Amino acid sequence: MKEIMKNNAIAFYKMAYEGNPKKACKLYLGSEYIQHNAEVADGVEGFIDYFERMQVEYPNKSIEFVRVISEGDLVALHTHQTWPDNDEYVTMDFFRFNENGKIVEHWDAIQQIPKTSKNNNTMY
Repeated sequence: MKEIMKNNAIAFYKMAYEGNPKKACKLYLGSEYIQHNAEVADGVEGFIDYFERMQVEYPNKSIEFVRVISEGDLVALHTHQTWPDNDEYVTMDFFRFNENGKIVEHWDAIQQIPKTSKNNNTMY
């Protein structure tokens, strides 16, 4: 079940990020969806509205999944995102799954990658 949850979290987020949040929700969400990102309205409609708006405003963004970690009913995605003007971000998204293997809750943390660093290590 852990591998299925990991694959489903990636597929859900990738599909929404690349412009098809309605299909992502239909395939991967449970009957409830609790959102903890303060920039996104709670529930399925809030999620869809946010990602549809991001697709219109930023159609050329990209995402790379760097790490996926699963424990219990949670899956964490560590990603590298590139937005217009080469703005890069490291994100960490956490998804809680219900007993039917559907996503029902989301938390995230987002940090912009600075143009300069005091060390030679990447942020991911």
